[in-house]
Amino acid sequence: MKSRTRLAIIEGIMGSGKSTTARWIAARLEEAGLQAVAITERVAPHPVRGTDGLDHWFQPWLDITVEGLIDRCLAKWRSFVAEAQATRTIYVLDGQLFHGDLTNLFLMGASPAALASYCESVTEIARPLAPLLIYFYQADVARAIRTIAAERGDEWVKYQVDWKLQAPYSRRLGLAGLDGLVALYRDYRALTDDLYSSLDVPKLAIENSQQAWDTYYQQIRAELMTP
Repeated sequence: MKSRTRLAIIEGIMGSGKSTTARWIAARLEEAGLQAVAITERVAPHPVRGTDGLDHWFQPWLDITVEGLIDRCLAKWRSFVAEAQATRTIYVLDGQLFHGDLTNLFLMGASPAALASYCESVTEIARPLAPLLIYFYQADVARAIRTIAAERGDEWVKYQVDWKLQAPYSRRLGLAGLDGLVALYRDYRALTDDLYSSLDVPKLAIENSQQAWDTYYQQIRAELMTP
């Protein structure tokens, strides 16, 4: 078996299964005799996350402009891809095309055109690694957010609200509380749906509300591996 790609990017909203899937993919690649590493969002320092090193890494609008963050992110992507090309490792990223720096840019109030240009730039930089984009989505995003909120509890909801609803985008719309978080993620999902549709890379979209992980993983394996 061999991999069709040197970079798999697992995308979706919080709680959609990105990190678990990234680790699963890396483990299956290792079982097939390939060098692979899962890079979850908790890895620090992170090879492509542009907010690393900022004083307010979780609220970058306090430290940097949209243009400044884009420049910072693209520089990190260029460095990562250059280093990755010198190895045989297959990298599996937990987010970082949409979830991560693009989320921050969205919260900072970047225009749809700027966000689309940013994603196109990242995928062009990553093209030497033949990236595969795997996109988890839920038909009812409001239900998905309320489900994860119920699972993780009031403290998690407060953390998310105190963080994301203080951003320029959220404040401009007057978003507040769990309802505001739901509204924010409806807008975010609309954005990432459009970005997914427009990006010219190998990609796989999976509606994973049913939690049928064996089926989802079979689809991913078929996209990622070839005899």
